[in-house]
Amino acid sequence: MVLLTLMEIFDIIFMTLVIGLIFMNFFKPKIKNTSVMAMLQKNKFFNKQGFINAIIVIAPAIILHEFGHKFVAMAFGLTASFHAAYTWLILALILRFIIPGFVFLVPAYVSISAAATPIQHSIIAFAGPAVNILIFASVAFYLIYAKHKKMQIKAKTMVFLLLIKKINLFLFIFNMLPIPGFDGFHVFSGLINAIF
Repeated sequence: MVLLTLMEIFDIIFMTLVIGLIFMNFFKPKIKNTSVMAMLQKNKFFNKQGFINAIIVIAPAIILHEFGHKFVAMAFGLTASFHAAYTWLILALILRFIIPGFVFLVPAYVSISAAATPIQHSIIAFAGPAVNILIFASVAFYLIYAKHKKMQIKAKTMVFLLLIKKINLFLFIFNMLPIPGFDGFHVFSGLINAIF
């Protein structure tokens, strides 16, 4: 059994690059030197450091979320494939330039080619948000441990850890909303179908 096909790897790379472009301006460096700031503002289309930071902070949360769905489905003996949501990604990229600061997207999804039982359906749907809450909890516990042990964490590392924590908590809460199309809806509908 192949864990990832070449097409899935391509989709992961494509999605990661587009995520970097969409969110790069959310990671603008705070620089007080006005001459440097003026130089950065000249290049509004591409912010290299913001692009890299967005990829480091956001892409893993999304990829690992989708892997949660994929690998739990595979554990149930189902065939599951990771897909970049090309239409949503391109639409979000266009909106990023039209309405700065507004981002809504479905960056990726996992298709499952076999029918799952209602309880399997719920578990598979919950697996993605579960990964996000595990990442959130891991970072939160690490920060508590580091504070308790009086460990020195570099400022840049601390910023990344806090962003990773916030983004994963947001993804958990957002995806668990019981709205059709969201993971939460599939979790609750699967549980209801399994019980009744």
